[in-house]
Amino acid sequence: MADSRPGDLFQPGDLVNNTYRIEAILGRGGTSDVYKARSEISGRLMALKVLKSEFSSNDDYLLLLTREEAMREIRHDAVVRYADNNRTPDGHVYLLIDYVEGPGLDKKLKEGPIPAEDLLVICRRVAEGLQAAHAHNICHRDLSPDNIILRDGDPAQAVIIDFGIAKDTNPGAETIVGNEFAGKYAYAAPEQLAGNTDERTDIYSLGALLLANFRGQSPDIGKNPMEVVQKKAERLDTEGVPEPLKSLLDKMTDPDPDKRFQSASEVLAALGGVVPDDGGDGELSEATVIAPPPATAEKTNPKNTPSKTPKPARKAETPKSTQKLLVPIGAAAVVIAGLAAAFMSGVFTTQPQLPIADPYRLSIAKPKDATPRAVGFVPSETVANELREHMTRQEGTSDLTLAAGEIGETWGDDVIAVLETVDELDAWRVSLSGNRVEVEGTTTRKPLYDAVQAAFDAGVLGVLDGDVNVTLEELILAPQRLESILASLSDCGPLFLTNPPAAGYGPEATIEVRGTLSSEESRANLSNSLAAISGDRPVRIDTNILNPTLCLIESVMPKAPSSAIDIAFFQGDQDNAPNPSGVFVVGENPVIDVEIPGDTVDGYLSVSVLDVSGNVFHLLPNINRPDNSVQALRDGQTGAISVRVAYSIAEAQTNGGLAFRVDDSTLGKTKILAIHSSEPLFSEMRPTSESALSYSEALLEEDRNAASRIYSLDSRILETMAR
Repeated sequence: MADSRPGDLFQPGDLVNNTYRIEAILGRGGTSDVYKARSEISGRLMALKVLKSEFSSNDDYLLLLTREEAMREIRHDAVVRYADNNRTPDGHVYLLIDYVEGPGLDKKLKEGPIPAEDLLVICRRVAEGLQAAHAHNICHRDLSPDNIILRDGDPAQAVIIDFGIAKDTNPGAETIVGNEFAGKYAYAAPEQLAGNTDERTDIYSLGALLLANFRGQSPDIGKNPMEVVQKKAERLDTEGVPEPLKSLLDKMTDPDPDKRFQSASEVLAALGGVVPDDGGDGELSEATVIAPPPATAEKTNPKNTPSKTPKPARKAETPKSTQKLLVPIGAAAVVIAGLAAAFMSGVFTTQPQLPIADPYRLSIAKPKDATPRAVGFVPSETVANELREHMTRQEGTSDLTLAAGEIGETWGDDVIAVLETVDELDAWRVSLSGNRVEVEGTTTRKPLYDAVQAAFDAGVLGVLDGDVNVTLEELILAPQRLESILASLSDCGPLFLTNPPAAGYGPEATIEVRGTLSSEESRANLSNSLAAISGDRPVRIDTNILNPTLCLIESVMPKAPSSAIDIAFFQGDQDNAPNPSGVFVVGENPVIDVEIPGDTVDGYLSVSVLDVSGNVFHLLPNINRPDNSVQALRDGQTGAISVRVAYSIAEAQTNGGLAFRVDDSTLGKTKILAIHSSEPLFSEMRPTSESALSYSEALLEEDRNAASRIYSLDSRILETMAR
């Protein structure tokens, strides 16, 4: 799980489309980021895969997400489950995917070898998932350890994730994405390098990743494209792998696709399992997936294209030593021909040309109080060395891949110039896609801020074109700046800063806000507005979302402090048992007490209920209980006392008091108000029940008892729900 950054599209606590509360960012990609989120309605954890802003209007990337959405048709425990594509009000497109808790095989790979017995279990489980996907004509094309998660760490609950092929240059991933090739070099099948993929491609990748996890290390794939071609034409070294895993892997990873298992069903048959024939549409647990585009039009000689006609499964045999020397000529011809088209401008050049990267991405970032990291493509060893030296000087790291692409002639020099410009900022990020660049940074030093801005104004970007957003953060943030934002965004009564420091908020001080708002959208707007000026300071928003009735009352409520007067709830239908949560369901009978502390001995107490339907019920005083003086309520008692203002139905039948039963017409949040004043709050008795509008008008100064001074105002929310 990655750390949240100021430049991330969503921040922890953000609410997406009034439903999904962001908890963390799971990972960042070149085209999309993935967030962990929880439904505010069901409480269910989900993963939100969000296209980055620059791709939200790109039809190609929208098509990829649409294909991923189609994966929801696959219902199998071994395939992660997809929901729907959605778009936020500001145009960001995201895909809902079930969240799978557990370690990925990439994490297990770093921890060391996995026992052969566990790998056989994983193989069976993943093969079943592939069988379900292949039955829907969907190939993964990018199977690798990071795309398989062991739910709760259990090999028998392996789940395939991320069928999407729009990969970026994640650290160590070495993924190329274009019209020709999608997949990681280390686990890609030989024919994949030439742009040919089918079910057998996934089988090869599964075998390769299982072998890597058995050895506890990633495969050696060479240092340049020609070495990749040569190594992909060779059999994988399975020496030392115990049977039956060895024979299984030998068959799965044969360089010639015609000599491999021809389907996931054949893999399952070799494992000795019962092969389902229904495409995997059975009962499922929580899971997730992603779908690829169909295979691109063949660009090799059809005579050299491997046949896709399935062959009968053969008994797995231990390969003879001579088999290790055989290189399938037909497959090699396809691979070399494909690479010649994709990687080279001419076969007879003395130096092999670099592979084409499209999109051409490079991401370099230095979080606050952390070391920098550079990941992505560079056009030459010279640029790579300069970047590595740059990272090393700041004790940073780099994962760079040489590649060609559509970039300007001075691209490398300009990237280095940009880095030297932002180097001294407290935190910065430089993201490139071709010649397009996004630069973000922060500093608390005004002279440095001015110097950086001047450098960019002078044209340091060179051939690069894009957005530069360098902000000057204040060391001390005055509460008045925040209060002006609260005042402008309050739409349901006032918003307050909780214990604002008199000297202002320091760089690490937490900003806390309390009050009431009319909607989740209002809370999101408030969060975004505060984040825009708070810098790295944590922001906590503790607000209640109220309905229009309650918001109307909040806007005209007398300004008064809270006090030690409390409001308690009980279950009238359960012998007046305490209900500290204040939540009642349909059919239940809320009972309400007002608890008066021992030092409150004079004045008048007014208690009202503001319900979700827009009505106000006056519990004290009312026509049946006109005397609301504290002295009368005490009736000679000293110390803390409880005054019942809403009764159980049984009590109301004997004393004529007010009682309530929850029905399904008034579900939501109801507010209980307790106002302590020096004199009766109103000059005349209010009706027991009235509209919120008439009550709000009565609360206005000219309609209230002018002689009455308000000591305190206390409230509590009572929430009603369906069963």
